[in-house]
Amino acid sequence: MHTFFNITNEERQAIFDILVVRSDNGKVTGALFKEIEESFFVCDKTVRRIWDQGLACVYNGSMVDVSSKLQGRVGRKRVQINANQFTSVHYRRRSNIHSLSATLKVAKSTLHRRIKEGVIRPHTNALKPYLSEESKKARLRFCLSMLEPNTLEAQPMFKNMYDYVHIDEKWFYMSHESEQYYLLPEEPEPHRTCKSKRFITKVMFLAAVARPRFDANRNPIFSGKIGIFPFTYKEPAKRSSKNRAAGTLETKAITAVTKEITRSCLIEKVLPAIRSKWPRSAAVETIYIQQDNARPHIHGSDPEFLEAASRDGFDMRLSFQPPSSTDMNVLDLGFFRSIQSLQHQQAPLTIDQLVDAVEKSFEELSLDNLNRVFLSLQASMIEEMKVYGDDNYKLPHIEKSHLIRDGTLPTQLHCDHAIVENALLHLHQ
Repeated sequence: MHTFFNITNEERQAIFDILVVRSDNGKVTGALFKEIEESFFVCDKTVRRIWDQGLACVYNGSMVDVSSKLQGRVGRKRVQINANQFTSVHYRRRSNIHSLSATLKVAKSTLHRRIKEGVIRPHTNALKPYLSEESKKARLRFCLSMLEPNTLEAQPMFKNMYDYVHIDEKWFYMSHESEQYYLLPEEPEPHRTCKSKRFITKVMFLAAVARPRFDANRNPIFSGKIGIFPFTYKEPAKRSSKNRAAGTLETKAITAVTKEITRSCLIEKVLPAIRSKWPRSAAVETIYIQQDNARPHIHGSDPEFLEAASRDGFDMRLSFQPPSSTDMNVLDLGFFRSIQSLQHQQAPLTIDQLVDAVEKSFEELSLDNLNRVFLSLQASMIEEMKVYGDDNYKLPHIEKSHLIRDGTLPTQLHCDHAIVENALLHLHQ
């Protein structure tokens, strides 16, 4: 199959000259047309058009001119999209190509081409919690509290956050309502069923992480992975089935996590894990366990927690991030997503398999990944101070992977002095 090109006027004249020389009393055979088509890489219709155009000049007694009639800008004209008209369209009318096409009165194919060219930029937008003015100020105060006090007058710098343990709960699902599969053309499509799409099997986990520590040669001395603990319980099966006999212990998910369950998990699982894994050299320092303000969470003055937190010479205290501030916790900021991406690769079918998959994914995540999220937290705090505690900001790219390869990844980020001053002034307004 030939690839045809536009030919020059000189080539068109050469084609006509060959046809004149090799014609028989003005008659040209189909074989000659085919030969010229293959020699000049033009289609058969183009050769015939050149021949007819030249013969018409001869019959009219005028000078033979077989040059192309396509001069200047030819073809279908490019449809221009008016930028002012585009931006005047409400965002809700820009959520799909069909709606946008009808509003602008432009073909959908034109919009598709402009998207490919980069003239129109697709954007996925997520809902964020509404923040009151008091909530914004609480976020602002939290960001300022994470700065080293002795650096505020000179070059403000964030704390290294080595003494913070971030904890949070997360639902992990056995399957999604909609899944994507890769199939061969002849393969049948999978048929998935469940009793109710509202009640897909899921398990809540409580994860606890701290910032990893490395020596001078970047060798890990503390992983920062305190643990991930499922809210499950064992119960004997009441009757026999094809899967197990009656009385066999089955793992069940706790569907309603109360304050008592949270307290029990903290005292019996999280605190012992911190004591066993925390670096001995830093055991005398105060350890802050940061959690959000969910109702099942216990208060910092809970007597049972205080008694358990002070055992073995440790000083552990509960601290709270501002309300509606998931971006203030490294787990919600990116670490949970990394666990989920690995967990779904395991394709669990039972609750026990789901628990094993989540725990395995938690342990497989690299320490650099966890360390990077702590830097992302500091970077997000800088952006939040710029917008006075709002969550309408974009997380900047600081090329952490590149800095790790070069061995120049900082432990603490610096913040511009003017940003801190403006934030303090805003708080006192």
